[in-house]
Amino acid sequence: MKAWQHLRTINHHKMLVMKGCFRVGLYKQGLLHDLSKYSPTEFMVGCKYYQNGLSPHHMERQEKGYSLAWLHHKGRNKHHMEYWIDYAVGDGKKGIAGMKMPLKYVVEMFIDRVSASRNYQKEKYTDRSALEYYEHGREHHIIHKDTRELLEKLLHMLADEGEDAVFHYIKHELLKQKDYGTPYQKPSAPVIQQN
Repeated sequence: MKAWQHLRTINHHKMLVMKGCFRVGLYKQGLLHDLSKYSPTEFMVGCKYYQNGLSPHHMERQEKGYSLAWLHHKGRNKHHMEYWIDYAVGDGKKGIAGMKMPLKYVVEMFIDRVSASRNYQKEKYTDRSALEYYEHGREHHIIHKDTRELLEKLLHMLADEGEDAVFHYIKHELLKQKDYGTPYQKPSAPVIQQN
């Protein structure tokens, strides 16, 4: 029974993300999103630790002290900020740090968060749900400052202006950049010339 419920949950999530990705023109990402969840490493853990409304990764982590399924998942899915953690280089930085994520993966990460909130919260979901969930763990994220800024902008836009507005912005402004596969670049401030 748990296997069927888990399969329904991941299928529903995948469909929500696919619809969101298609809505902004990221067709390949919509089709390929979270395919690793069907691998034995992730799927079997999901079945074993399935509890409606809770991540199986959390439950595995409580039992083992780590989640092998999560380590597998975040290492194969570029829409997770954790995929982009590496050793810092330049600017006197040391240790691990978040790298700039390509724009298309930041957008997929946003859609993933919205879809997960919708999937787990069901009828309690509102346009503020993804922002509230993000803010609950914000201080623990290792994420590049520009990636963080864009993700937060999209989450706030969703909360304040609604889904239609944020998806329109993503499709007609954000993804109109020449190469959205490269890391997101925060727009530079306009230069003001003084006479």
